Amino acid sequence: MPPVPADPGPPPGVPGPGRSAARHAAAAPGRSAAGGPGDPAAEPAREAGRLSGPLFRDEQPESAPSGVTETVVLRAISPDAAPAPAHGAPPHPGAPVHPGPPPSHPAAGQPRFVPSSHPGQETPVAAQPDPQPQPPKQRGGRNLQAAIGVGAGLGVVIIASLFVVKALFLVVVMAAVAVGVWELTSRLAERKQIKAPLVPLVVGGIAMVATGYWSGIQWAAASLALTGLAVMVWRMFEPPEDYLRDMTAGVFTAFYVPFLATFVAMMLASDDGAQRIVLFLIVTICSDTGAYAVGYKFGRTKLAPTISPGKTREGLAGGIALSMLAGALLMQLIIDDGTWWQGLILGGCAAVTATLGDLGESMIKRDLGIKDMGTLLPGHGGIMDRLDSLLPTAPVVWLLLAAFVGT
Repeated sequence: MPPVPADPGPPPGVPGPGRSAARHAAAAPGRSAAGGPGDPAAEPAREAGRLSGPLFRDEQPESAPSGVTETVVLRAISPDAAPAPAHGAPPHPGAPVHPGPPPSHPAAGQPRFVPSSHPGQETPVAAQPDPQPQPPKQRGGRNLQAAIGVGAGLGVVIIASLFVVKALFLVVVMAAVAVGVWELTSRLAERKQIKAPLVPLVVGGIAMVATGYWSGIQWAAASLALTGLAVMVWRMFEPPEDYLRDMTAGVFTAFYVPFLATFVAMMLASDDGAQRIVLFLIVTICSDTGAYAVGYKFGRTKLAPTISPGKTREGLAGGIALSMLAGALLMQLIIDDGTWWQGLILGGCAAVTATLGDLGESMIKRDLGIKDMGTLLPGHGGIMDRLDSLLPTAPVVWLLLAAFVGT
């Protein structure tokens, strides 16, 4: 091997620390070249031998004066006779590094070692538990089984109330309006500190539904106007700060929830009211179902990525197609004097307004920074999360039915 420069020693003939280091490296471990293990005279030489020269390969030795060199001869170490270095101990300078056997998986509870930056060293790593498989998430974060169960239960309540006692369905509509108003005003207060008066909105909403069922659209519109006045007066009993904001939110809530729901009550008031409600519900549900199924399978182009990233144009086309098919069948089969082409028009319009209603509520929820309007319906969210597509579709279906077959 090439000569290794060392510190200059004493004149020739006098043993120096460099030569003691060479003799110490060439001697067997645990023995001194100058004497036995307990020889006091050999201690300085051994200490000098330990401290001279690099300890690791990446360290550079100190430069020595020119002309002074020393050759260090190391004893060959065979694999059988060389003791394995302890973990964490650096190898002897100049010692050859032999590749070890391939690592095997440690037994349970034993520490695992990873290669270190220094040759021949390993760093223990704390044993990590095996990762547990994560349960698959439902699309959109919904519990699909709970959603199906709740939807089936709501369907049973609606069908039973429609075909047993028609006025009982009116009570269902009023209850949905009251809960929807409460959810919307509660979220406005929590997220935006908007204080829309709840009492006049609930009372006025129930009055709108009742007058629309028994007296028609004129009385429902009058009830909406009176509800807006009641909101203005009710808010006057609080400080004037943010009065305009709170009053505007109250009037919007009165129009958005109870007034649009009034058109469901007016459809119910017809002689074939139960059939019209079934047509209205099925075309709206088919719009949502077709959009979900087609968008999940074939959706590629986003419809409104900043509002609802899950909606696609392919899904919208699927929802329109399924809603038109359902409208054509039901209009021909269950509506008196109805024809299939009228059902095609009604189903297509219902699918468009249902999608717009869903996007509209998504805008409201994004502005409020919430995912659902409530938690009343497991797997669905709140009542308003189910009314988002029904509310804007109700006046369109009512108007088309009145134009096609009368009221």
